[in-house]
Amino acid sequence: MASLEHIEHEIEQIKVRNKKVEADKAWETSWTRKVIVAILTYLVIVLFFYFAHLPEPFANAVVPTVAFLISTSSIPLFKKFWIKYIHKN
Repeated sequence: MASLEHIEHEIEQIKVRNKKVEADKAWETSWTRKVIVAILTYLVIVLFFYFAHLPEPFANAVVPTVAFLISTSSIPLFKKFWIKYIHKN
């Protein structure tokens, strides 16, 4: 049978793990992350458009970047729908 110290240690490990999982989830859903990814997306698209000699790369790169932000903002809505109507525990 497990000792009280062993059980307390396991509980402490679970608490530490839960804190990490909570922080990871907060990062994944944060606007900070979305803005950073949007900026990086914009820069990569600008470079691609520039080297592909497409017109107005700085202006035209805005459209896919905004599309990214809209798509990531709508995902929680679809997740709720999926959980409620499709997943059904």
